[in-house]
Amino acid sequence: MSSTVPNSDLKARHRAMWASGDYASMVETFLLPLGPRLVEACGIGSGMRVLDVAAGTGNASIPAAQRGASVTASDLTPELLEAGRRHAEAHGLELEWVEADAEKLPFDDESFDVVMSSIGAMFAPHHQAVADELVRVCRPGGTIGLLCWTPEGMIGALFRTMGPFAPPPPPGAQPPPLWGSEDHIDELFGDRVDWRTLERDLLEVTAFERPRDYGEHFKARYGPTIAAQANARTNGREAEFDEALDRFCDEWNRGTPDRARFEKEYLLAVGTRA
Repeated sequence: MSSTVPNSDLKARHRAMWASGDYASMVETFLLPLGPRLVEACGIGSGMRVLDVAAGTGNASIPAAQRGASVTASDLTPELLEAGRRHAEAHGLELEWVEADAEKLPFDDESFDVVMSSIGAMFAPHHQAVADELVRVCRPGGTIGLLCWTPEGMIGALFRTMGPFAPPPPPGAQPPPLWGSEDHIDELFGDRVDWRTLERDLLEVTAFERPRDYGEHFKARYGPTIAAQANARTNGREAEFDEALDRFCDEWNRGTPDRARFEKEYLLAVGTRA
């Protein structure tokens, strides 16, 4: 009989991974444009009931609240929610911050006008469970909006680079960047969502002077990279991991050796819940 990780243990490990490093500073460094992009595409306005799933530090939740929506920001990792709460308070905004698992949301059926996730829900291991929950809590005629890294883009390549060094994924887990595939989105949601926007775009990143500074930033701040490096270290492969990450940074640099520029492809998917 194959051994499986109890779900509570899996969630605890997942939570700890995202609490490691400093994801809030990554958002501030280069991810800030993504939340407003999704909020705009979802047409969020005053009085709407909005749920941001795997909201992290509120990169999409806070812009939605700034438009007058009633926003609930949910995430598995309380440390990220706490950082988001402080950020919202600094802007004089009131949001509801709820610790929640994207695969089993603690909200009533059909209780939100907009259910969205910006590079968040894609990292829950069981994709179909997440998709089913997003549909369940959205009212018929409401909006489901997703912004996800693509398999073919830079973050998809990063996960392929880290894969051989990372701890083995839990049973039934699927790779996060699959959420950035139009075919995968269709499989997950079927005829339950009528997609009115399904387009790929690029986030340009110019925050790093040298290409390999990008890799150092991820090793210091990004939970999945920290976990992969720690596992590589345990297996005596840390130097190999560092070399692979350096090669990745050099390969994806679209700037010069002294002024790095990266382009990260994402899929923007916004539709109406049937």
